[in-house]
Amino acid sequence: MTTTQLEPGAKIGDAEVFDLALSWRGYRINKMCNALSQPAERKAFQADEEAFMARFGLSDDEKKLVRARDFAGLLRAGGNIYFLLKLGVVTGNGLYKMGAAMRGESYEQFLATRNDAGAT
Repeated sequence: MTTTQLEPGAKIGDAEVFDLALSWRGYRINKMCNALSQPAERKAFQADEEAFMARFGLSDDEKKLVRARDFAGLLRAGGNIYFLLKLGVVTGNGLYKMGAAMRGESYEQFLATRNDAGAT
């Protein structure tokens, strides 16, 4: 079986492929989100988000995305969905709320599609 390597910056549909370049672009975001795996780090984030983001060297644009809970923007900035889930949970935005926001739907609209065989 042979596989074809995608070109850097490739997209599948509208989605960017999480490649090495995107990984490096999102390094600070992902490192910060991964820290939220630890209870003490979650408390530190909840106590002072600004200081927490500064600890990980987030850029002003990255900080704006975190403050806005703009998960689609964080993905475009190189965030990995598995790390972003940690941020989502800490901020009260679990997977379905994140999905709704990314699709531009209300939480209720998004939930209504979960049992729809054609839902994308």
